[in-house]
Amino acid sequence: MAETDPTSEQPSPPELSNGTEPEFSSIELDQTPTEPAPEPEQPIETKEDVIESEIVESEKEGEREEEKEEGSQPDLAKSEGSRPFTMRELLHELKEEDKEINSVSARSGSVKENGETSGEITEDRSSISQESLQNLAAHHDIAIDLINSVTGVDEEGRSRQRILTFAAKRYISAIERNPEDPDAYYNWALVLQESADNVDPNSTASKDALLEEACKKYGEATKLSPTLYDAYYNWAIAIADRAKMRGRTKEAEDLWKQAIKNYEKAVQLNWNSPQALNNWGLGLQELSAIVPAKEKQTIIKTAISKFRAAIQLQFDFHRAIYNLGTVLYGLAEDNLRSGRPVTGKEISPTELYSQSAIYVAAAHALKPNYSVYRSALRLVRSMLPLPYLKVGYLTAPPANNPISPHKDWEKSQFILNHEGLQQVSLSDKPTESPSRRSTDGNTNKLIKIDVSDIISVGACQDLTLPPGAGLSIDTTHGPFYLVADTWEILDGWVDAIRLVYTIYARGKSDVLAGIITG
Repeated sequence: MAETDPTSEQPSPPELSNGTEPEFSSIELDQTPTEPAPEPEQPIETKEDVIESEIVESEKEGEREEEKEEGSQPDLAKSEGSRPFTMRELLHELKEEDKEINSVSARSGSVKENGETSGEITEDRSSISQESLQNLAAHHDIAIDLINSVTGVDEEGRSRQRILTFAAKRYISAIERNPEDPDAYYNWALVLQESADNVDPNSTASKDALLEEACKKYGEATKLSPTLYDAYYNWAIAIADRAKMRGRTKEAEDLWKQAIKNYEKAVQLNWNSPQALNNWGLGLQELSAIVPAKEKQTIIKTAISKFRAAIQLQFDFHRAIYNLGTVLYGLAEDNLRSGRPVTGKEISPTELYSQSAIYVAAAHALKPNYSVYRSALRLVRSMLPLPYLKVGYLTAPPANNPISPHKDWEKSQFILNHEGLQQVSLSDKPTESPSRRSTDGNTNKLIKIDVSDIISVGACQDLTLPPGAGLSIDTTHGPFYLVADTWEILDGWVDAIRLVYTIYARGKSDVLAGIITG
């Protein structure tokens, strides 16, 4: 990938493509997971559409690996009465009962070697009409035919698909025993969605058909259980995958809107889900590239709020951190291309580029082995106020009197790096170490907050503070209060300070130091 100097004179800076693929609750196999793909995110490239198609497949393995590490895998079993099997249980069952691989239970009919399904149901279910059973069997025949058509691209894929086919028969059997079992529909949908990931990359039609069937099953599950968070979450991802196959068309726009609606429903059911918020932001980011220009800004700002909310729930959620960097980069590009002058308290494109670089640098510091983050950082590093991470103005009280009258508060320059936050006098330029003191040796004149002393950081609406957006930094030495001009500017400071602390807490300060000091 050719490296581009973002500061050189050119029509527009290099494009920063959308970030990570959504994470979905994949079915866990009882085997050693594969190593995450080296490029789990989409890099910064001048040809976004070309890169996007190359990254999609490699990202999903890394995401599933990380979900297992973070313990985000949902429990597929939700009711013991007709409990669907997990893939781990099915694999054990497969090893112990080889004969069940090539046969379907009596309740779901037999599957012939050529892939045709008899649909023969032998169990007596007098409470269900014969017509309903026939329709149900016919519908399952279509889905199982799609499952049987997937062979996998390698031996591992073929092995996985045999297990998925076996699981499909289990869930069909569960549905036939109890057509009102939401768990069975949910797990059946997961099998279809997993099978879609196992399709040969060149077989788009087959993948889309599997995803469409998965969406139908998720729809059935949510009708039966309207509070099934996992179903809405994975349903949204299936819809999003279908939207990606359609480029920037009206059909894709409609699908993205459906996906966003389901992500919103998932967050309503489980507000404490950074993954759902992150994916919601990604959906909005994709939608913004399709809608008319007059709608784009509103959608982009909503996407920013979702990524930021995800980070607030999980400070080290590097995917959301990186994605926030990409959406800010895109916003800076749009504002720069429009040629519209910055008015009032709007953030300039230059500042947006700098903010974007902060998030990309933080994502790289948290996951230095991710080559996509490395590539992105090479393009945006020069947009940082090196040798610092962030430089800007905040209104501050005298260092030796934090509760002084408003008239004694002054706007001054602050610098942030891997060591902490440091105030500099109005006449000084931030070119020295943050441990710098005024020339008269009086250390009380400047505020200095070491990252190791920070307890919490957040916005503050204390009426005793001067006008503006209040910033509260609680430390082991007591609280510090500062004021930004606007709440939007404050968001940037809060995020940056939290990221520096999170990187320090994860033992990665040396990586961040290397980024900003070279």
